[in-house]
Amino acid sequence: MKRFWLILLSLGLIMVFSASAFAVDVKVSGDFYIAGLYLDKTSLAKDAETNPSTAFYYQRLRVRTDFIVSPGLTLVTRFDALERVWGGARSAPGTTLAPNSDDTLAEKQNIAFEWAYIDYVSPIGTFDIGLMNDGETGTIFGNTYQPLGRIKWNKAFGQFTLKADITKAKDQSYSAVNSTATYTDADDDKYGLEGVYQWKDGRAGMKVTYYRYADSEPAPGNYRKTYFKFEPYVITKIGPVDIQSEINYANGNLKSYDDTSLGADVKLVNLSGWIDATAKLGMAYFGGTIAYVSGDDPNTKDRQEGGTLNGGTEWNPCLILFNYYDRTYWVGGLAGDGTSTNSGPMSNAWFYQGRAGVKPIADLDIMASLSHADVDKKPAGFVGGTYGTEVDLTGTYKITNNLSYMLGVAYLFTGDYFKGTSATGEVGNDYMLINKLTLTF
Repeated sequence: MKRFWLILLSLGLIMVFSASAFAVDVKVSGDFYIAGLYLDKTSLAKDAETNPSTAFYYQRLRVRTDFIVSPGLTLVTRFDALERVWGGARSAPGTTLAPNSDDTLAEKQNIAFEWAYIDYVSPIGTFDIGLMNDGETGTIFGNTYQPLGRIKWNKAFGQFTLKADITKAKDQSYSAVNSTATYTDADDDKYGLEGVYQWKDGRAGMKVTYYRYADSEPAPGNYRKTYFKFEPYVITKIGPVDIQSEINYANGNLKSYDDTSLGADVKLVNLSGWIDATAKLGMAYFGGTIAYVSGDDPNTKDRQEGGTLNGGTEWNPCLILFNYYDRTYWVGGLAGDGTSTNSGPMSNAWFYQGRAGVKPIADLDIMASLSHADVDKKPAGFVGGTYGTEVDLTGTYKITNNLSYMLGVAYLFTGDYFKGTSATGEVGNDYMLINKLTLTF
């Protein structure tokens, strides 16, 4: 018996002194922000009966944790927590997912894990497998991040990198939580292939994605959406000028019926793109942006020229217009008369912006911009086609290496697009104040 306990104790001591051999290295990073926002009008229709201002504080904690199991093998996780308005109403529990998320609003207001995937560096390339962000390609324009189940692979061949991915956007198969399903092969899937060439001052690439969205194939839809998206892009530096440009082109079928007696096929032809340049001259910098997202022509019933592509939720060129994360996500869409609204991201629009900034000291960045946007295709019956002109002024001060404070003010000269279909409707200008404290770690 004593021999048994001696052996057991010896094994215990070996485990204790060898703990580091069994340990997993952990790397933690993330950010936490607190912001205060004031918006003078929550509707751009001047004669709206209910058009209050709004002011509140909000916050979000985001934490990424990498569990490094061995060199070249990592488990990557990420969660969002306490994403809520201070003292504000809480969302009711349910199954409806939050925008650009794999979790509900109620979960994100408490704690919600969004990533869990394996990153494996193998001799034949790097594999990422699990729940991770989808929707990032090339430049920031057109990017909308959403956690989805994916299998990704990439491998470098000198200055050239080849990438491939499979994404499950929606699954409607029979399962324990979907036991009423009576159909098969009605999922939404994406298949992507991308090539990237890098050089000293930039990179250029092209991604082709095939979309097979069959979630409307069961009755009462009875159709599939199948199309290709082509995304060429370039990011480079020429002297003191940083240049980036991207084009997105989608072509295929918005609605494809096996039985044409159930409906008429509709072709999908969408185009979007941008070019952005910033010149740095000492402590000052100057830049400009031209962006475009095609709108749908109301006169072509067998084609949809707009509505699938947009500017992306990650691209926020203004504080009010086409600002998804600080304005739309937290305040909501800005409605005008009728169905006119600006809820971001940018769609059906031509966008122009000029900006100038100065960094009088290394930790302070002050920038002013003037932006204007018009519709590409005026919706049927609308009296106007101008979104408006916006003036923004922001200042960002880096308090420490990890803590920064931003203060911004914006004024929107509202355009006649927001009159909707009302020939006698009036619109009002709007302004917004925001300040944000951001901690990164």
